[in-house]
Amino acid sequence: MTQDHRAVTKDRLLDGQIVIRQPRDGFRVAIDTILLAAAVPAEAGDSVLEPGAGIGAASLCLARRVPGCRVAGLELQADLVRLAGENIRLNGLERRVDVMIGDLAHPPPRLVPGAYDHVMMNPPFLEPGRGDRPASEPDVAARVEGAAELTDWIGFAVSMLRHKGTVTLIHRADRLADVLAALSGSAGGVVVFPLWPRTGEAAAKRVLIRARRGVAGPLRLARGLVLHADGGGFTPQADVVLRGRALVL
Repeated sequence: MTQDHRAVTKDRLLDGQIVIRQPRDGFRVAIDTILLAAAVPAEAGDSVLEPGAGIGAASLCLARRVPGCRVAGLELQADLVRLAGENIRLNGLERRVDVMIGDLAHPPPRLVPGAYDHVMMNPPFLEPGRGDRPASEPDVAARVEGAAELTDWIGFAVSMLRHKGTVTLIHRADRLADVLAALSGSAGGVVVFPLWPRTGEAAAKRVLIRARRGVAGPLRLARGLVLHADGGGFTPQADVVLRGRALVL
């Protein structure tokens, strides 16, 4: 079975505000996507770019939360771009969300450097050769760095921003040093926002990171967000974000 003919499911995000069609197998939209979109400080009239947009889930969540913003997505896999187009139409957001096919190493001409107020992204978490390789090629593309390494993702993101524009990304906590090194010299005022699995757990596995292009400022370590309650389910603070509220870093 080829990638273009994978079975899809219909799912809902933001307490039913967003409907998505996504591949049944391989990479699936998870809370990382919703938290990323919730953390972007966009306002009405702002322009946002999402490299690695996949099926458009984060772009749609952001557009639903912030009426009046416009979101452009860039995605390498053609079948995911087609699904993103379907999802945009399903949610009636054709005028404000667009996902195009392309490679961040050779972006489409209509993506003009320095043109965006915000960039958000969920880049591949795994370095080549580290950890277990996913079984399917689509999953590899979503989870494992390819020709574009983390430094390339961050360099591209910063290059697309206006002066003082923000880049927001979610990544593994154990790669925070790599992210900070890639941001050094081009973006500052960094905020690191840990995502704690549960109260009292010693380690956060994921962090949200935000920086601003051309801004010099100290790094700030935020208190972060506890995701799961001790008795199961999400904490009240996480639950309201997953239902559509902004996440303030």
